Amino acid sequence: MIPLAFDYARPDTLDDAIALLAEKGEDASVLAGGHSLIPVMKVRLGAPEFLIDIGRLPELSYIRVEGDELAVGAATKHRDVVDSAEVAKEVPLLGAVARTVGDPQIRARGTLGGTVAHADPAADLPAALLALDATVVLQGPRGKRTVPIGEFYTGVFTTVREPDELIVEIRIPRCGDKGWAYEKFTRRSNDWAIVAVAVSDDRIGLVNMGSTALRASATERALAEGKSIAEAAALAAEGAEPPADTHGSVAYRTHLVQVLTRRALETAHGAR
Repeated sequence: MIPLAFDYARPDTLDDAIALLAEKGEDASVLAGGHSLIPVMKVRLGAPEFLIDIGRLPELSYIRVEGDELAVGAATKHRDVVDSAEVAKEVPLLGAVARTVGDPQIRARGTLGGTVAHADPAADLPAALLALDATVVLQGPRGKRTVPIGEFYTGVFTTVREPDELIVEIRIPRCGDKGWAYEKFTRRSNDWAIVAVAVSDDRIGLVNMGSTALRASATERALAEGKSIAEAAALAAEGAEPPADTHGSVAYRTHLVQVLTRRALETAHGAR
């Protein structure tokens, strides 16, 4: 498939990128790694008139500890997240989940900010960031603003990001030695998850159980009330709206999320 014609620019600085995005507005899309945007353009589900390439901006590619948080630039590659000593020490769940994204070629090009911006409910990393209580930093002509990841997604492929804003950073509270786990069920190792569950301490993020990444709130409440892991995991699908497709029915995903949540919680609690 061939995308429709478009214009292209690769700004040299973050300020230039934001100015260009403000100028072009809703006619523009932001290109980083391209593994989400380009396939959408090829099948013509999206047809931006202008692409702004931020993939080589050094200002947006970094991983560093800042106080009680780990700051990750939006253009940081999945591969760099996997290989980072800071991630392994401070938020090991993030590195473990990034390791399950696609294949080595995708991890070498895909970016954390791109995955967050794309807002695919079947993506791994948004659910992990939910479990990690992360914050999204946006920047536009009016300056910077921060949005808790739980308030960032509004639906399938939609977020609160304004057309003239860029995701510039993801901030994650340092977890240290808190228990964590990731359980992902796929047909093949490189596929999107049919269902997946990310656990950090007693916070739980769900993949492909609704129109956005979700927290398993009923399970979290049950754990806080002192219920057993098995009892709490049985509530994992409460409030979710899992899709029905060729990979699984609603009933199948409902059962699967309960099983994966129990496994993930047992692993996370055993890691303490």
